[in-house]
Amino acid sequence: ILIPPSIMLVIMADLLSRSVGNLFVAAVFPGLLLASLYFIYIVVRCTLNPKLAPALDVDVGPRGFGPIMGMVLRSFIPPVLLILAVLGSILMGLATPTEAAGVGAMGAILLGVLNLVILPALGVKPMEMFVTGEPVGESIVDQSLGQNLKSFGKILSGVMESTALTNAMIFGLFVGATLFSFVFRSLGGDGIVVELVESLGLGSWGLLFMLMGIVFVLGFFFDWIEITLIVLPVFAPIIEQLDFGDHVAKVDTVYWFAILLAVNLQTSFLTPPFGFALFYMKGVAPRSIKIQQIYAGIVPFVLLQIIGLGLVMAFPEIAMWLPRVLLN
Repeated sequence: ILIPPSIMLVIMADLLSRSVGNLFVAAVFPGLLLASLYFIYIVVRCTLNPKLAPALDVDVGPRGFGPIMGMVLRSFIPPVLLILAVLGSILMGLATPTEAAGVGAMGAILLGVLNLVILPALGVKPMEMFVTGEPVGESIVDQSLGQNLKSFGKILSGVMESTALTNAMIFGLFVGATLFSFVFRSLGGDGIVVELVESLGLGSWGLLFMLMGIVFVLGFFFDWIEITLIVLPVFAPIIEQLDFGDHVAKVDTVYWFAILLAVNLQTSFLTPPFGFALFYMKGVAPRSIKIQQIYAGIVPFVLLQIIGLGLVMAFPEIAMWLPRVLLN
């Protein structure tokens, strides 16, 4: 949800009246930072306790460096190209975020047709296309192009239905949050919030820690959509007043805060009792795995996200260097 193209960053950019492209670029290194922290933790933990990640049986998966790399590239290159097409069209000014979303959707459909219609009809397993390059499985060969196309149509229909339902939910929340923000500001709520915050005498750093703490606690009970659409309009007038001196340029403050907020909201996927990722993990895990075990196992990753948040907070250039270089 952090690494672009991210719907969360698109919504944040709209609510804060900032550039989507700038937020996308600013989120790249923080996202890679979190991924690196996860990777280092998993490698160290599994090295110290190999039972946590036992080796696969020799009969599972391809053998040899070439076939393994072929499988990795086969699964890695298409989605990366799709992401680059979406981001590139935005950053180069070729498309708006809405138009770029269409590019991504069309690219995903074309990849689906290739993997689920054309290749099976040719007798090639999609995953093994770039590994062996040879036809495999009589059950795949027996599938005609028409049958594969019909199956793909059913899958696409289900995807479109779920996408429409999700969009309707987000759109409803967005309309309600926009009305709330309009009424809130029309009644002078933004000025009241600023005066209240200034009366606390916490300073910019104190306010930043307070806002981050509020978002972190809300993440235990609400999804990122509700937090972003309802809380961010209240925070917006406060953000505009923050001044961190030489630590971060005034012009970068809103972008930096948005990235900090996005990193913070990552934890809402992992914090019980309503963490979405926890329920997804429970759904795909073996029946012997209890939800309490998942809750316990997620603690180190929540701590890693807090560490990542602290690093981006302490070193703003992690987020702001790339936009400054690429977008000036």
